Amino acid sequence: MDMEQQIEHRHIPIRGLNLHVAQAGKGDKGTVVFLHGFPEIWYSWRHQMVAVAAAGYRAVAPDWRGYGLSDQPPVEEEVSYDDLLDDLLGILDALSVPKAFLVGKDFGAVPAYDFALRHPDRVCGVMCLGIPFTPFTSSFATMPEGFYMLRWLEPGRAEADFDRYDVKRVVRTIYILFSGSEIPIAKADQEITDLADLSTPLPEWFSEEDLAVYASLYEKSGFRYPLKMPYRSLHKRHTIVDPKFQVPVFVVMGVKDYVYKLFESVLKEGTMGMFAPDLKIAYVPEGSHFVQEQFPDKVNELLIGFLKDHPVPVAA
Repeated sequence: MDMEQQIEHRHIPIRGLNLHVAQAGKGDKGTVVFLHGFPEIWYSWRHQMVAVAAAGYRAVAPDWRGYGLSDQPPVEEEVSYDDLLDDLLGILDALSVPKAFLVGKDFGAVPAYDFALRHPDRVCGVMCLGIPFTPFTSSFATMPEGFYMLRWLEPGRAEADFDRYDVKRVVRTIYILFSGSEIPIAKADQEITDLADLSTPLPEWFSEEDLAVYASLYEKSGFRYPLKMPYRSLHKRHTIVDPKFQVPVFVVMGVKDYVYKLFESVLKEGTMGMFAPDLKIAYVPEGSHFVQEQFPDKVNELLIGFLKDHPVPVAA
């Protein structure tokens, strides 16, 4: 049975919006909720969903509000980071999931961590790819002006950059650029998409068919909301006072991920252990920022091992 036949799709009314959720598996052993980053969507987890379902779990991968097949919030509505946490709680309630494992990637790791801290009774464990937990909002004040996150914080700048090209080319450019080990930093006379050489082929693990899926979904959603969430919203995240995880935490980091350079000290100095007593960190030596798509078998092995190491009652 191919992936398309294994994964089912539905829309769930959550807090005034219809949010798209992809699902696979029956869930006899529990539920695993996958939280994507940018420029990703539910499809980013396709390999993990099938593997988790085959292992006896229920896989749930929503498109965040404003992404993919989920509804767009009203243009005039202020974008709030807390919407992510409230939407996640609404999804669990709507699917009658009392407790779940959370798997987050890129900015999706942040609500995964924070949800586990705020709602420990609803979480079995947290596994995050590429982003370690820090109790404070990251500041990039020491980064040069051309650092991609600083550029995309500027209202309208990334929109103007992306509008020069069609959606498919934008997604292609981002995947090529952000698959590298170098932090994307533009010169004064460049925009971020100028950093990618268009003659560079797609990574071998990301096919033209995959690109077409991403492009079709971003043609629907556009980049208006995704640029506000996360780039212009996560820095407004409310700091949790004295955070302490009551559930197991697993961080998987690709050593060739450009983000690794930003958080290397956090990982090597043991900072996370102060907040997560039950912590495991694994490294994928050749892993990039898209490690779950690049090395799906390795990530699946790590994920299913984490799930098996922390069995939960069937009711969970």
